[in-house]
Amino acid sequence: MATWITVCETCKRPDHPGPAEGAPDTPGARLAALIEGAVQGTGCGTALRVRRTACLMGCEHGCNLAVGARAKLGYVLGRLEPTPEAAEAVVAWARLHAESPTGQVPYRLWPAGVKGRFVSRTPPLPEEEG
Repeated sequence: MATWITVCETCKRPDHPGPAEGAPDTPGARLAALIEGAVQGTGCGTALRVRRTACLMGCEHGCNLAVGARAKLGYVLGRLEPTPEAAEAVVAWARLHAESPTGQVPYRLWPAGVKGRFVSRTPPLPEEEG
């Protein structure tokens, strides 16, 4: 079962000056591209998957993303920078989420780049009845 990293590609930060030459047009799109590249570099393509979404409604916390998997705790992270270091930290933490049976990752294992970036945690959805 894959752990999904869902990145808001429309996220803009208050200091967003507009598109950089040759780069995606929003900080969220730049972060998504960096995370996609970081996941490819891990060789964990089946354990970690990346998808983009138009909005996670966390505009005050941009750049935002969600990490989750079926039957596991889900997490929303925000206030991320569109940098290779942030992307690597997110992917490293998501790998730990994928390896955890519940999705919970002990704080002592968190990469420094995700500390202070968590916005919320969501419980797994209940199994369907009937």
